Parts: sequence; C-alpha cells; structure tokens
Amino acid sequence: MSHLLALDQGTSSTRSIVFDRGGRIIALAQRELTQRYPQPGWVEHDPMEIWRAQRDTMVEALARAGIGAQAVQAIGITNQRETTIVWDRKTGQPVHHAIVWQDRRAEPACAELRERGLEPLILQKTGLRVDAYFSATKLKWILDHVPGARARAQAGDLAFGTVDSWLIWQLTGGGRHLTDVSNAARTMLLDVHRNAWDEELLDTLGIPLAMMPEVLPSAADFGETRAELLGRALPISGVAGDQQSALFGQACFHPGMAKNTYGTGCFMLMHTGPRFQLSDNGLVTTSAAQTGPQLEYALEGGVFVGGAVVQWLRDGLGAFERSSDVEGLARSVPDSGGVMFVPAFTGLGAPYWNPEARGTIVGLTRGTTMAHVARAALESIAYQSAALLLAMSRDARAAGAAPLAELRVDGGACVNDLLMQFQADLLGIPVLRPAMIETTALGAAFLAGLQAGFYRDREELSALWRIERRFTPTMPRDQAEERLDRWARAVRQACAP
Repeated sequence: MSHLLALDQGTSSTRSIVFDRGGRIIALAQRELTQRYPQPGWVEHDPMEIWRAQRDTMVEALARAGIGAQAVQAIGITNQRETTIVWDRKTGQPVHHAIVWQDRRAEPACAELRERGLEPLILQKTGLRVDAYFSATKLKWILDHVPGARARAQAGDLAFGTVDSWLIWQLTGGGRHLTDVSNAARTMLLDVHRNAWDEELLDTLGIPLAMMPEVLPSAADFGETRAELLGRALPISGVAGDQQSALFGQACFHPGMAKNTYGTGCFMLMHTGPRFQLSDNGLVTTSAAQTGPQLEYALEGGVFVGGAVVQWLRDGLGAFERSSDVEGLARSVPDSGGVMFVPAFTGLGAPYWNPEARGTIVGLTRGTTMAHVARAALESIAYQSAALLLAMSRDARAAGAAPLAELRVDGGACVNDLLMQFQADLLGIPVLRPAMIETTALGAAFLAGLQAGFYRDREELSALWRIERRFTPTMPRDQAEERLDRWARAVRQACAP
C-alpha cells in the first residue's frame, strides 16, 4: 500500500489524483462539471453528476496509475465548500440541485438576520459574517421552497450536507453521514469554540438538528468505501474543505503562515493557531484543518470571482479560445492602458462584503483594445488578493504578530508568471510557488496519510514542501501604492448605487 488517493471535487471540475509517498502525482483523471444558472445570481450543480464524475475519475485514475485498490493506503477528500445538498435518507436522491457557494438567492434571508440584530451573535459563535455565501441560508431556502421538504426534514427523512458529506454518503453506500470540522465551520451553523452544531442558530433558521451530519476532525475515520466501487473497501481517512486543505498542503502549520489559492475564486488563509481571533478588517475566522482534538483557526478572505474572470472573457466575450491564451494576449501590451476591471459579477466578498456591487470596467478610451481588458482582468485577481493580504496584515499587527513575510500560492492560475509577478509587486513581499501546485488535493492526501499511519507527523510533511519559483517584488512601493489607490477608487464605483 504505497499510494494515497485524493478526491478533489471542485466548482468547475471533479478530479481524482493518485499520490506517492513523496507527495508526487502518479496519475490524474478529471471531468468538467456542468454549471447551471437558472436565474441571474443563481448557480447550481447536479449532485448525481458530481457523484458519477467522482466515481468514474477514481476508477480512471487508478487505471492510469497502473495500480489496483490494493496499492492504496487510504482516501482523502477535499471539496468546494458551502455548496448545499439535501437528500432523502431512504432513496439517496437529492430533493433539489446543489446550491453552489457563489449563489446569491438567499440574500433576503441574510438581510432579515441582519435586521434582527443577529450578526454579532453569529460572528462570535461561528467566526463568519452573515452572508448568502455560507450554507445556512441556502439550506433554509431549500426547506422553504421545495414542496414538503420542511415536513420531511422534521420527520428525520432528509439529510443535509456539504459536498464532502454527499460523497461520503455515496462512497459508503449510505452508511455514514459525516463531515469534518473545516467544512462544518463554513455552514454558519457550527459553534467553532466547541466543534458542535449550535442549536440556537438551527432554531433561528428553522433547521432540524436531525438533518445535520456528525462532525469529526479532518484526520479521522470516515468509514470505508463500498468494495464494489474499486474492487476493495478503502478507508476514508482525511476530509477538508478545499481552502483549509490547501493551507495544509502548503505546510502552513504555524501561526502567521499564509497561502492564496487562485481558482474559480481566490481564497487567502493565514494560520492563527489555537487562538480564535475576530477580524477588524473585513475577514472571517474559520476552523483550519484539525488532526485531533486541538482547535486550530485561520483568518480567511474570499474573492468570489478570480480565475472565473478569465472564463468570462473566453465564454462571454469570445476574447480567446483557451483560458491559457490570456497571458499571451495580456503580455502583448505593456500595461492595462489605465483600464481597471472590478469583476463583481455576484457582488464583492472580503474585505468589502457588498452583495450589491456589480462588475465594472473603468478607464476605457478609444485606444483600449481587448489586450488591455485582458491585462486588466488578470490584474484584478492580484488587486483583490492584495486587498485581502493588507487586511490580514492589519489584523496581525493588531494582535501583536509579526507582519507577513511571504505568500505561498497554488491553484490553476498561479502558473501565470505575469500574474504572480504583479502580485508580488503589489504586495511588496515574495510570492512563493511550490513545485507541487495541486496543494488542495495534496492536503487531503496528507490528512488521510497521517490518519492511516502513512506519514509520521507534520514535520515529515513540511520536509516534502519544495519551492519551484520565488517572485520578488520589483515595482517601487510608491508606484504600487498609487495603483492600489486607483483600484480602491474603481471598487467604490462598482459599489455605487
């Protein structure tokens, strides 16, 4: 048993990856995931499509690796967070499409919670701001709008889960209804001081406790897969939401270490250790992946539209055929020509938290070309991420911690050298790209490996992290500050009524 299998269920695709003991990829299989937009601001996935894709990629990845299930020590799962699924406990069939984390339909329910003055209570218990981004109001929407759902939930016939729980249910043939603390912490229903569902919040939203999965540490016994899936029952030993999994995969185990993932959205996390620290600068506090009873936290900021802005240029405007073409187009001009692009297609997340903001392009002239827009789109990813890191730095100073000295990066868009250099220039600190950029899946494999005895401890995992390239700032700080000021003005325009 010399390998680990990571299941990486993301927003845009579903993947299975086989890792060896050194954390190297042996084989990978991937399926694109259909995005459904029933109304403006609504985003849905088909839960059965998610499961079929995960099942099929598991089989394909092992076949490509040339190994059987007998060579796999354990399975780790990482997943898009906050995405909400409700299914029938008897049939295993979902009662509604999955409501994706980007979906904004539950904003009226969030507004009601704010109007009732409940945000301070929710913030203290969960570490989260009241926002439709999180699972709680998505779940309430399903119970309120699917005929008969609330009565069935109260009778104990329905189960709720984020994508990890859905996959565990399917993998175990309905034998286990579980989640890990890092996913549970993103529901806006978990008391992160106790790692337990908060009955006061459940009652406030009319959600029966019987619907909720059991919460375990991120490295734990999550059951075994059905033997017929891969020819042998395999233990599921590690589970973490994608961003906490990436933090773990980046070996950010100590307070003050930070990573940024450049995917469909961008998510920056800074480990804060066992101390629960609320942000004064628009960030949220979340549970980090936990390997035992010790509580661990992180400050987090999320950018709703990161790499998705490139997909929009490709699919919405037809600017190029492949997403990878964006760097060449952006490099064809020396700068953005004064264009600033705020991709607030579904509002703005941290540190702004403005659900009413909308996508805005400013600074257009007769000389503006698609190349300038493409460059501004790429730069918007770095600007939004810079706003997050600056907020984290202010929180770190307020807590008496040392300022951030470096940023570790991962995710699909981090292979873009132009973007990474611009990110380092804006931040004024080195940006470190590891040799293994699939750190989300790697984190899940690491967690599973620790639980299964494949690895001894976190020190062994730290030794496996290796840098591929360091991007050092070259832009003068006064020039970087001037650009950040221009970005802030563009954001104010995007937020104007």
